[in-house]
Amino acid sequence: MGVQERKSRHKANVRRLILDAARDLFVTEGYQHTSLRKIAEKIEYAPATIYLYFQDKSELLDALLTETFTELDAKLRHISLRETDSLTALRRGLRTYIEFGLSHPNHYLLAFVQNEARFEGERKHYKLKHGPACFDNLRQAVRRAISDGHLTDEDPETTAQALWAAVHGLTSLLISQPDFPFVARRRLIERLLTLLLDGVRRRPD
Repeated sequence: MGVQERKSRHKANVRRLILDAARDLFVTEGYQHTSLRKIAEKIEYAPATIYLYFQDKSELLDALLTETFTELDAKLRHISLRETDSLTALRRGLRTYIEFGLSHPNHYLLAFVQNEARFEGERKHYKLKHGPACFDNLRQAVRRAISDGHLTDEDPETTAQALWAAVHGLTSLLISQPDFPFVARRRLIERLLTLLLDGVRRRPD
């Protein structure tokens, strides 16, 4: 490995450390109460190091939300491109959303749950910048399933928002209420998806 390659790898590793530490602190201590100095202390680097990668907390937040929404969007797009049956694609997309949140709880909490006055203004900007593409995957999946005759032909926007509200609710509960005696996660997730899709399924005339 050459010197330049080692330097590039080191920079990438440090950037990753900064992002992971910032995400954890934003979630556990709150965006308002997290300083760049605290982030530097967590990764045991000098505060000046952070400024070599990010100019302020706002830029860190942008990078974190970009990363989260880009990864989720890619997973959902993959399903829509590969799955030929539209109802199966819709169910897989909803399941993938829940599984993504459970596999990346701090990513999910930072992007979809945390709500602080100062933080919200900045997060709203970045969510509007990156979030719509993710929701559009669900919107398009619903429209496709309606077009194929699987779902009732009611307003697809309302249906998509209702489905999102339901899966977001379950994801948030499973993350935030670990001590509640939930049944097996897979069973609970599949039961919710069945109830949701049965509720909007088109019945034979």
